[in-house]
Amino acid sequence: MAARLSVLIADGNPVIRAGLAAILCEAEDIEVVAQASDGREALSLTRRHAPDVVLLDVRMPGVDGISALPHLVQLAPVLMLTYSRESEIVCETLLLGAGGYLVHGEFTAPDLLRAVRDAPEGRPHFTPTAASALLSELRTSSQQQRTVAPSSERMHNSVVFGLSSREVEIMDLIASGMNNQQIAAACFISEKTVKNHINRIFAKLHSTTRSEAIARWLGTARPGVTGHG
Repeated sequence: MAARLSVLIADGNPVIRAGLAAILCEAEDIEVVAQASDGREALSLTRRHAPDVVLLDVRMPGVDGISALPHLVQLAPVLMLTYSRESEIVCETLLLGAGGYLVHGEFTAPDLLRAVRDAPEGRPHFTPTAASALLSELRTSSQQQRTVAPSSERMHNSVVFGLSSREVEIMDLIASGMNNQQIAAACFISEKTVKNHINRIFAKLHSTTRSEAIARWLGTARPGVTGHG
Protein backbone atom coordinates (compact mmCIF):
# COMPACT_ATOMS: atom_id res chain seq x y z
CA MET A 1 0.00 0.00 0.00
CA ALA A 2 1.43 3.41 -1.01
CA ALA A 3 2.24 5.88 1.72
CA ARG A 4 -0.35 8.58 2.22
CA LEU A 5 0.38 12.23 1.47
CA SER A 6 1.03 14.03 4.76
CA VAL A 7 -0.32 17.57 5.25
CA LEU A 8 0.18 20.28 7.87
CA ILE A 9 -2.54 22.93 8.22
CA ALA A 10 -1.54 26.38 9.50
CA ASP A 11 -4.42 28.77 10.13
CA GLY A 12 -5.27 31.07 13.01
CA ASN A 13 -8.94 30.06 12.98
CA PRO A 14 -9.60 26.66 14.65
CA VAL A 15 -12.93 26.31 12.81
CA ILE A 16 -11.21 26.64 9.43
CA ARG A 17 -8.49 24.20 10.48
CA ALA A 18 -11.13 21.66 11.50
CA GLY A 19 -13.05 22.12 8.25
CA LEU A 20 -9.96 21.68 6.09
CA ALA A 21 -8.90 18.63 8.09
CA ALA A 22 -12.34 17.07 7.63
CA ILE A 23 -12.14 17.53 3.85
CA LEU A 24 -8.61 16.14 3.61
CA CYS A 25 -9.25 13.17 5.87
CA GLU A 26 -12.05 12.02 3.57
CA ALA A 27 -9.38 11.15 1.00
CA GLU A 28 -7.77 7.76 1.53
CA ASP A 29 -4.43 8.94 0.16
CA ILE A 30 -4.09 12.03 2.40
CA GLU A 31 -3.56 12.42 6.14
CA VAL A 32 -3.33 15.53 8.30
CA VAL A 33 -0.28 15.06 10.51
CA ALA A 34 -0.39 18.39 12.38
CA GLN A 35 -2.25 21.69 12.79
CA ALA A 36 -0.73 25.06 13.69
CA SER A 37 -2.30 28.34 14.82
CA ASP A 38 0.50 30.66 13.68
CA GLY A 39 3.71 30.79 11.68
CA ARG A 40 6.04 29.98 14.56
CA GLU A 41 4.10 26.84 15.48
CA ALA A 42 3.87 25.89 11.79
CA LEU A 43 7.65 26.04 11.45
CA SER A 44 8.21 23.99 14.60
CA LEU A 45 5.68 21.32 13.59
CA THR A 46 6.98 21.19 10.03
CA ARG A 47 10.45 20.44 11.32
CA ARG A 48 9.04 17.75 13.59
CA HIS A 49 6.66 16.01 11.17
CA ALA A 50 8.28 16.74 7.75
CA PRO A 51 4.91 16.93 5.91
CA ASP A 52 4.65 16.53 2.15
CA VAL A 53 2.57 19.72 1.90
CA VAL A 54 1.94 22.75 4.12
CA LEU A 55 -1.35 24.67 3.82
CA LEU A 56 -0.62 28.20 5.02
CA ASP A 57 -2.84 31.16 5.86
CA VAL A 58 -1.54 34.72 5.37
CA ARG A 59 -2.95 36.53 8.39
CA MET A 60 -2.40 34.77 11.71
CA PRO A 61 -1.73 36.03 15.25
CA GLY A 62 1.89 36.16 16.30
CA VAL A 63 4.09 35.21 13.35
CA ASP A 64 2.07 35.63 10.15
CA GLY A 65 2.17 33.46 7.07
CA ILE A 66 4.32 35.78 4.95
CA SER A 67 6.99 35.97 7.66
CA ALA A 68 7.04 32.19 8.07
CA LEU A 69 6.86 31.37 4.36
CA PRO A 70 10.57 31.80 3.42
CA HIS A 71 11.51 29.35 6.18
CA LEU A 72 8.74 26.85 5.48
CA VAL A 73 9.50 26.56 1.75
CA GLN A 74 12.97 25.30 2.69
CA LEU A 75 11.30 22.34 4.39
CA ALA A 76 8.20 21.48 2.31
CA PRO A 77 6.02 22.64 -0.60
CA VAL A 78 3.69 25.40 0.62
CA LEU A 79 0.21 26.10 -0.71
CA MET A 80 -1.37 29.39 0.40
CA LEU A 81 -4.94 28.91 1.63
CA THR A 82 -6.41 32.19 2.81
CA TYR A 83 -9.05 34.92 2.65
CA SER A 84 -6.37 37.47 1.65
CA ARG A 85 -6.89 38.37 -1.99
CA GLU A 86 -4.78 41.53 -2.49
CA SER A 87 -2.63 41.34 -5.62
CA GLU A 88 0.42 42.53 -3.70
CA ILE A 89 0.10 39.67 -1.20
CA VAL A 90 -0.52 37.08 -3.92
CA CYS A 91 2.61 38.15 -5.79
CA GLU A 92 4.76 38.44 -2.67
CA THR A 93 3.93 34.91 -1.52
CA LEU A 94 4.79 33.53 -4.95
CA LEU A 95 8.10 35.40 -4.98
CA LEU A 96 8.82 33.93 -1.56
CA GLY A 97 8.31 30.41 -2.88
CA ALA A 98 4.64 29.48 -2.44
CA GLY A 99 3.49 26.82 -4.88
CA GLY A 100 -0.07 28.07 -5.37
CA TYR A 101 -2.72 30.37 -3.95
CA LEU A 102 -6.30 29.40 -3.07
CA VAL A 103 -8.81 31.97 -1.77
CA HIS A 104 -11.51 30.64 0.55
CA GLY A 105 -14.95 30.55 -1.03
CA GLU A 106 -13.54 30.02 -4.53
CA PHE A 107 -12.70 26.33 -4.46
CA THR A 108 -14.52 23.08 -3.91
CA ALA A 109 -13.38 20.08 -1.91
CA PRO A 110 -12.20 18.29 -5.09
CA ASP A 111 -10.29 21.46 -6.09
CA LEU A 112 -8.49 21.44 -2.75
CA LEU A 113 -7.61 17.76 -2.99
CA ARG A 114 -6.20 18.22 -6.51
CA ALA A 115 -4.12 21.19 -5.38
CA VAL A 116 -2.72 19.26 -2.42
CA ARG A 117 -1.87 16.22 -4.55
CA ASP A 118 -0.17 18.38 -7.18
CA ALA A 119 1.84 20.53 -4.75
CA PRO A 120 4.70 18.03 -4.20
CA GLU A 121 5.06 17.73 -8.00
CA GLY A 122 5.41 21.49 -8.38
CA ARG A 123 2.12 21.96 -10.25
CA PRO A 124 0.60 25.26 -9.01
CA HIS A 125 -3.10 25.92 -8.50
CA PHE A 126 -4.80 29.33 -8.34
CA THR A 127 -8.40 30.30 -7.65
CA PRO A 128 -9.91 33.01 -9.91
CA THR A 129 -9.23 36.00 -7.64
CA ALA A 130 -5.60 34.98 -7.12
CA ALA A 131 -5.08 34.41 -10.84
CA SER A 132 -6.62 37.79 -11.67
CA ALA A 133 -4.53 39.53 -9.02
CA LEU A 134 -1.37 37.96 -10.38
CA LEU A 135 -2.24 38.94 -13.94
CA SER A 136 -3.05 42.50 -12.86
CA GLU A 137 0.24 42.84 -11.00
CA LEU A 138 2.20 41.53 -13.99
CA ARG A 139 0.48 44.01 -16.30
CA THR A 140 1.12 46.90 -13.89
CA SER A 141 4.79 45.97 -13.55
CA SER A 142 5.13 45.73 -17.32
CA GLN A 143 3.57 49.18 -17.79
CA GLN A 144 5.85 50.68 -15.15
CA GLN A 145 8.92 49.18 -16.79
CA ARG A 146 7.91 50.65 -20.15
CA THR A 147 7.28 54.07 -18.58
CA VAL A 148 10.37 54.29 -16.38
CA ALA A 149 13.41 52.37 -17.50
CA PRO A 150 15.38 51.46 -14.35
CA SER A 151 19.14 51.75 -14.38
CA SER A 152 21.18 48.62 -15.01
CA GLU A 153 22.61 48.91 -11.48
CA ARG A 154 19.10 49.04 -9.96
CA MET A 155 17.94 46.03 -11.99
CA HIS A 156 21.08 44.13 -11.03
CA ASN A 157 20.59 44.88 -7.34
CA SER A 158 16.92 43.88 -7.38
CA VAL A 159 17.94 40.47 -8.72
CA VAL A 160 20.94 40.08 -6.41
CA PHE A 161 18.96 40.92 -3.27
CA GLY A 162 15.71 39.24 -4.33
CA LEU A 163 13.43 42.22 -3.77
CA SER A 164 9.83 42.15 -5.01
CA SER A 165 8.56 44.93 -7.28
CA ARG A 166 6.91 46.65 -4.30
CA GLU A 167 10.10 46.36 -2.24
CA VAL A 168 12.11 47.86 -5.12
CA GLU A 169 9.67 50.78 -5.19
CA ILE A 170 9.93 51.33 -1.45
CA MET A 171 13.73 50.98 -1.44
CA ASP A 172 13.96 53.66 -4.11
CA LEU A 173 11.80 55.95 -1.97
CA ILE A 174 14.01 55.26 1.05
CA ALA A 175 17.06 56.13 -1.04
CA SER A 176 15.36 59.37 -2.10
CA GLY A 177 15.21 60.40 1.57
CA MET A 178 11.52 59.80 2.31
CA ASN A 179 10.43 58.83 5.82
CA ASN A 180 7.87 56.10 6.54
CA GLN A 181 4.91 58.49 6.58
CA GLN A 182 5.85 59.93 3.20
CA ILE A 183 6.39 56.47 1.72
CA ALA A 184 2.99 55.33 3.01
CA ALA A 185 1.32 58.31 1.34
CA ALA A 186 3.20 57.82 -1.92
CA CYS A 187 2.31 54.11 -2.11
CA PHE A 188 -1.24 54.42 -0.73
CA ILE A 189 -0.51 51.94 2.06
CA SER A 190 -0.40 52.16 5.87
CA GLU A 191 2.72 53.03 7.84
CA LYS A 192 2.55 49.59 9.44
CA THR A 193 2.70 47.98 6.00
CA VAL A 194 5.65 50.22 5.14
CA LYS A 195 7.45 49.08 8.30
CA ASN A 196 6.80 45.43 7.42
CA HIS A 197 8.22 45.97 3.94
CA ILE A 198 11.26 47.77 5.32
CA ASN A 199 11.97 44.97 7.80
CA ARG A 200 11.96 42.46 4.94
CA ILE A 201 14.07 44.76 2.75
CA PHE A 202 16.65 45.19 5.52
CA ALA A 203 16.79 41.41 5.99
CA LYS A 204 17.35 40.84 2.27
CA LEU A 205 19.98 43.59 2.08
CA HIS A 206 21.67 42.31 5.26
CA SER A 207 21.36 45.81 6.70
CA THR A 208 20.31 47.18 10.07
CA THR A 209 20.03 50.88 9.27
CA ARG A 210 18.59 53.04 6.51
CA SER A 211 22.02 54.41 5.59
CA GLU A 212 23.49 50.93 5.28
CA ALA A 213 20.56 49.73 3.17
CA ILE A 214 20.87 52.76 0.88
CA ALA A 215 24.60 52.16 0.50
CA ARG A 216 24.03 48.57 -0.54
CA TRP A 217 21.16 49.48 -2.85
CA LEU A 218 23.12 52.21 -4.61
CA GLY A 219 26.11 49.93 -5.00
CA THR A 220 28.53 51.62 -2.62
CA ALA A 221 28.62 48.54 -0.40
CA ARG A 222 29.39 45.06 -1.68
CA PRO A 223 26.61 42.43 -1.35
CA GLY A 224 27.39 39.93 1.39
CA VAL A 225 29.53 42.33 3.45
CA THR A 226 27.71 43.23 6.65
CA GLY A 227 28.36 46.64 8.13
CA HIS A 228 28.15 47.69 11.73
CA GLY A 229 25.39 50.31 11.12
